[in-house]
Amino acid sequence: MPEAPLSRGAHHPPTAVPRDQPPPAAARTAAAAGPPGLLTSLAPLLTEWLPRQRWFAGKGRPVSGFALVSATELLPWRASCGTPGLLHLLIRAEQPEPPGHRHGFGCGHRRGAAASDCYQLLLGARPTLPPPLAPALIGRPSGGPLDGQTVYEALADPRLTTLLLERLRMPGRLGPLRFVREPSSAIPSALAPRVMTAEQSNSSVVYGDTFILKLFRRVSPGTNPDLELPLALARTGCPRVPAPAAWFEAEPPAEAAGPRPEPFTLGVLQPFLAGSRDGWQLALDALAADGDFTDAARALGHATAEVHLAMARALPTSVLRRPQIEHLAAAMSERLDSAAAAVPALQPYRTALHGAYEDLAALGRAGRTWAAQRIHGDLHLGQALLTGNGGDGGDSGGGGGAGGRWSLIDFEGEPSRPLAERRRPQPPVRDIAGMLRSFDYAAAVGRHEQPQRWAGRTRAAYCAGYAEASGTDPRAEPELLRAHETDKAVYEVLYEARHRPDWLSVPMTAIHRLAATRA
Repeated sequence: MPEAPLSRGAHHPPTAVPRDQPPPAAARTAAAAGPPGLLTSLAPLLTEWLPRQRWFAGKGRPVSGFALVSATELLPWRASCGTPGLLHLLIRAEQPEPPGHRHGFGCGHRRGAAASDCYQLLLGARPTLPPPLAPALIGRPSGGPLDGQTVYEALADPRLTTLLLERLRMPGRLGPLRFVREPSSAIPSALAPRVMTAEQSNSSVVYGDTFILKLFRRVSPGTNPDLELPLALARTGCPRVPAPAAWFEAEPPAEAAGPRPEPFTLGVLQPFLAGSRDGWQLALDALAADGDFTDAARALGHATAEVHLAMARALPTSVLRRPQIEHLAAAMSERLDSAAAAVPALQPYRTALHGAYEDLAALGRAGRTWAAQRIHGDLHLGQALLTGNGGDGGDSGGGGGAGGRWSLIDFEGEPSRPLAERRRPQPPVRDIAGMLRSFDYAAAVGRHEQPQRWAGRTRAAYCAGYAEASGTDPRAEPELLRAHETDKAVYEVLYEARHRPDWLSVPMTAIHRLAATRA
């Protein structure tokens, strides 16, 4: 099969191009169009394969079609010698609009009652797959430029994931893709790659216990907070968040609206905190040993406050006044009504829960204001890592009392929410409410004899640590904290009812407590 370049410059090394000089429109148009027959030949395979992926957001709705945003050949395939090729795709998957859905995502395209999400795919191509790669099979296209090739998930192939690291080591452009490296970062070559198998909404590759590359699967125009926030924090000198070493992005298609549309953030390379353990597992270990977790929770509260203070210094802040507070309370009430319609168990609590949101709105009408800033957006014990055995910076860890230092990771926010919403300044108490809910979950899953007592002590210690570092105790404004914790618990009820019905009792216990508190 003759080789067909998939984007201009696909057969040449990338050259450094400043961010403010996007590739010519002709190059972006050629990349989006791809070679004749590419999408037609791949569509039947992707229709079967894509909905089975953990990170596919449109489960339960049929895929009605695909649209190609860009196609870039990162490594040419040569059928004559059997070497693998690597193809990078951005594809819109078009599906019926879900009932009650109000927000577009991905490329921002909506057609009538259809919605489209934009996904990043990395496809390997070989004439035949060696046995170790058999589980990564996607299929064999019929016709098109990949005719005769076996197409598979490229992240399963160490040769191709090594190529991704090399692209990040040598910044520059390749068609619509732009690879960027922090000038101060040292990225060694020949780091052995391994794909992380834990379930997540994205994909991650660890390189030699030195770096971790997070690849965003569902993407949209605009800087992803998981790049934007760690970069900003690194420039303040905050040591609580691993600083990005490199990243890559894609220019939007030529037909995108506006003279300077924002690029898609595709992946971020950060230091891998080898030997660290996440807060979720540490909490479960403490529970299994009937141990105390309050020292660890206090230190984690301290770390959270440090990160919040650094974000407030690095990025714009705002003030929530009556209109914003009423809008916030109304949005929470709307989410409650939607969840109660889907989960009847919420119905008996609706009046009391709505009261928590009304209390918040009433304070806004009375003239109360709150500061808003950039936040983590999806903070829980799984997003906190404890590294090291010796105490530094005043940290002390739980899970047996070992010392260490807390770091926070994964600043993407809730991936189901639109990117613009995740980048909006919000009250820091939203992060605190998420962590408080996580303590409740740990106590329930860890089967403590008195889960609410264990969670209560741990929650109090976390808030105390936050107050020590920030000078602001989140418990001092109970209406604001209760409204955000209620909103989080309502979200959890809907999630568990849909995905883990055996866990529904965990957030329902919190719903009962929060409703009783309001009463």
